[in-house]
Amino acid sequence: MDQYLTVNVVTPDGLVYDHHAAIVVARTTAGELGILPQHAPIIVPLTIDEVRVKRTDSDTHVDWIAVNGGIMEVRDNLVSIVADSAERERDIDVSRAERAKQRAERQIEEAKQKEDKNELKRATVALHRAVNRINVSKHK
Repeated sequence: MDQYLTVNVVTPDGLVYDHHAAIVVARTTAGELGILPQHAPIIVPLTIDEVRVKRTDSDTHVDWIAVNGGIMEVRDNLVSIVADSAERERDIDVSRAERAKQRAERQIEEAKQKEDKNELKRATVALHRAVNRINVSKHK
């Protein structure tokens, strides 16, 4: 068997990422999970967070991907991540993410004033997504 992982990140818009890796680290609903070659088959739900992919071409080459939830399946040295949305650090529009963060913060305040729990949950998720994108963009 190969001594590297093939990593694919797919969204409804198509393939976002496809490379070979020495290790993949992602945050699941149960905590952070590191995947190395020869990992046992597993399917896990992901949270809104960054995925780190240490590439095989250099010990210092790490790709960062902002993933907004989804699932990760590992099987036969293939790591497949299916997410509602995902962006590589180099593709993130930071000013757009900052505007989304400000918009979500306003929506949170409005929802608190109206005591609208559903809107508060939606705005909190939107804020988490925007902050995640901003944090991943800093790895450029």
